[in-house]
Amino acid sequence: QVQLEESGGGLVQAGGSLRLSCAASGRTFSLYTMRWFRQASGKEREFVADISRNGGTTSYADSVKGRFTISRDNAKNTVYLQMNSLKPEDTAVYYCGWRIGGFDYWGQGTQVTVSS
Repeated sequence: QVQLEESGGGLVQAGGSLRLSCAASGRTFSLYTMRWFRQASGKEREFVADISRNGGTTSYADSVKGRFTISRDNAKNTVYLQMNSLKPEDTAVYYCGWRIGGFDYWGQGTQVTVSS
């Protein structure tokens, strides 16, 4: 079955960096766009970034553009999110998302907390 497992979250001071990873299994990873979303406490889940099948095209939410970088390693079935210059407003649970056949699969998420 489809499985996604995020890791790499933690507590960091404002201005710091974290690198999130998401290991995927259950389908041919290289055939799908992969996405990162986040959900802050009391708010709706929001798009953060996505990356095309071969990694050649990426897009970002305006709020993270220039600070976050999405990448993927198709040999390892893993998508990454490098987060630099973190701000307290980046505090959220981060999820990777995999849309297969019109259905969205999510991992359990990884908590990122940025202290001021």
